[in-house]
Amino acid sequence: MHRTEHCGDDPRAQPSRLKWRMVWVPLLLGLPLTLAPEVAAAHITQGSMGGFGAGFEHPLTGPDHFLAMFAVGIWGAQMGGRAVWTLPVTFPLIMAAGGLLGMLGVSLPYVELGIALSIVALGSAIAFAWRPVEAIALVLIGIFAICHGYAHGVELPSAADPADYATGFVIATGLIHLLGVGVGLALGKPFDGRVARALGAVIAVGGVYFLAA
Repeated sequence: MHRTEHCGDDPRAQPSRLKWRMVWVPLLLGLPLTLAPEVAAAHITQGSMGGFGAGFEHPLTGPDHFLAMFAVGIWGAQMGGRAVWTLPVTFPLIMAAGGLLGMLGVSLPYVELGIALSIVALGSAIAFAWRPVEAIALVLIGIFAICHGYAHGVELPSAADPADYATGFVIATGLIHLLGVGVGLALGKPFDGRVARALGAVIAVGGVYFLAA
């Protein structure tokens, strides 16, 4: 008599399921990005659009900011381990501190250069599949996060509420990171990760464009 085994009872099927959940969960969480402007408009009154709405919209509509934040998620997924969540969590936290510096009018030179270089550096890290010690990666993205946060802070509309504005751009940044993590996990295995590395090269080229602009 032969016993019929079900896939659901086979412990070897569990790692495969977990792997696909790690790919699709971040992608599903990132879906709100496609509706971001509509969601913001639906839940924020016109009088406060200079606060949360402006902060939420800025990372989504600024291609330089979007590319850098998207790259952070992809790079974290490519590095694997704790970096999958430490990079995307660290970036918006330090970015908020940079935003505060901008709101307070603290002088910070070469911010635009730092933003363009962040795209080149993060895209290149993905393209070359660079996996440094986690602390080095965190310091690197921390420096870039200050530049991006500062740029958000100095662009704060005069009538805006700083707390609402900061909350908006931190939430939007987190969503972009989630999208990047999902894409990075999905593209990390096909063709030995060459698709993800090619995407990193495209991001780096975008950074070169902003450097030259």
